[in-house]
Amino acid sequence: MSLNPIRPWRNIERRKSRQIMVGRVPVGGDAPISVQTMTNTDSSDVKATLAQVIAAAEAGADIVRVSTPDESSTRALREIVRESPVPIVADIHFHYKRAIEAAEAGAACLRINPGNIGSANRVREVIKAARDHGCSIRIGVNAGSLEKHLLDKYGEPCPDAMVESGLDHIRILQDNDFHEFKISVKASDVFLAAAAYQQLAEATDAPIHLGITEAGGFVSGTVKSAVGLGNLLWAGIGDTIRVSLSADPVQEVKVGYEILKSLGLRTRGVQIISCPSCARQGFDVIKTVEILEERLSHIKTPMSLSIIGCVVNGPGEALMTDIGFTGGGAGSGMVYMAGKQDHKLSNERMVDHIVELVEKRAAEIDAAAKASEPAAG
Repeated sequence: MSLNPIRPWRNIERRKSRQIMVGRVPVGGDAPISVQTMTNTDSSDVKATLAQVIAAAEAGADIVRVSTPDESSTRALREIVRESPVPIVADIHFHYKRAIEAAEAGAACLRINPGNIGSANRVREVIKAARDHGCSIRIGVNAGSLEKHLLDKYGEPCPDAMVESGLDHIRILQDNDFHEFKISVKASDVFLAAAAYQQLAEATDAPIHLGITEAGGFVSGTVKSAVGLGNLLWAGIGDTIRVSLSADPVQEVKVGYEILKSLGLRTRGVQIISCPSCARQGFDVIKTVEILEERLSHIKTPMSLSIIGCVVNGPGEALMTDIGFTGGGAGSGMVYMAGKQDHKLSNERMVDHIVELVEKRAAEIDAAAKASEPAAG
């Protein structure tokens, strides 16, 4: 276990929502906040799409969404679902037959706007297919595609319009006695999205999917997502998240996890605490951290590692991490284990040795966790 405990003043009281299932992943209630991403390949290309799904899953994605705009993509979806290590959400816009085909292909969830599917009969057909095949539904409201009557009513995309749209869609599902749904009200504007989500959280007990849509490139999108999602999560709102970046889907997963880890809402892999470096550093902190992040990316066991360039803050940070290294000058530094000084280490051997220590500690934690599991049968 990490030496960095969750203290009372750090606790987040999550909004109480009902729970649904997306395949085998519970969403809402007391389930962990799940991390999602979306493939950007041609969905009819099974090999390329599966490669992205698997890469995202290895990075920690709990759920992956795949766009299914045409018949060839829904045909391919069957094999993608069969080979995927995580539940697949089919992204549907307008074409109700694609939603039915995706449900039949084994999608765990359909991302739709019921109001965009067409007539009431078509909506009922989609809901029947979802029910018959054990699919949940995500109602996806987006500020950029609000219904015309709401834009006429409110004059522009605003929180009231977005929430009204979402509640209208919820009513369609509930009128058909379908309750296995979650909902999102996304916008690219952080203020608009946050206000809409806050209002939505008070209006329904449905699980909420968080996202700042079309957030931008890796750096700008990460900042916008961290600000927008971080504030909502801090307020206890959100049951599943997707960070929308113009970047590799794996990066979306990594950023999503880092947001959750920073708030103590998920623990996965090595959390590296490192200084920004300065003239006092006893080794190249920036390069060292870059290498360690890459070489420790395979570790899934929750652990904390401090890498600090000098003795000003190093010993203090090491007290609160599982493993620590503090630069001391003269080509060497101090290794801390469980918050205590353990042994000196040369800068030349630092990276390889720290990787060995982390891997050994992860194996010990995993073995202890396995030993504490109740015996089968």
